[in-house]
Amino acid sequence: MSVNRVILVGRLGRDPETRYTGGGQAVANFSLATDESYRDRNGKRQKRTEWHKIVVWGKQAEIAQQYLKKGSLVFIEGRIQSREWQDKEGQKRTGFEIVANNFRMLGGRGDSAPGAAPGPSRGADEFDQGAHDDAGNAPGAPEISDEDIPF
Repeated sequence: MSVNRVILVGRLGRDPETRYTGGGQAVANFSLATDESYRDRNGKRQKRTEWHKIVVWGKQAEIAQQYLKKGSLVFIEGRIQSREWQDKEGQKRTGFEIVANNFRMLGGRGDSAPGAAPGPSRGADEFDQGAHDDAGNAPGAPEISDEDIPF
């Protein structure tokens, strides 16, 4: 048995960029920053930021385009996927991205980074590939807060 599951909580580094495949399916791409704080050898507090490439497909991509903005705080659940290509010099390159199958907008209207657009007025909603009610919520989905995240 193997598991490929990623959970991230971070802020968008840029607005989602949405394109459509030849078959009309939406795909959105955006970057997500996660931060880690630690103390260095001298006891001084340091902060390290990791940047993640996020890919969202289908209806979720359209929702991401509509509601997510640079600075938005988001919970992402998905899988790691590698991608290979040749650069301009012909060298083989490998990159990694997170293919999201679920995301949740965290926080409320004024909770994005300075200069970012506010989130949707209905609060934190969950969008996954399962069934949804008329408001876009997964039936029986538990509410999650910052205190529920184990890190």
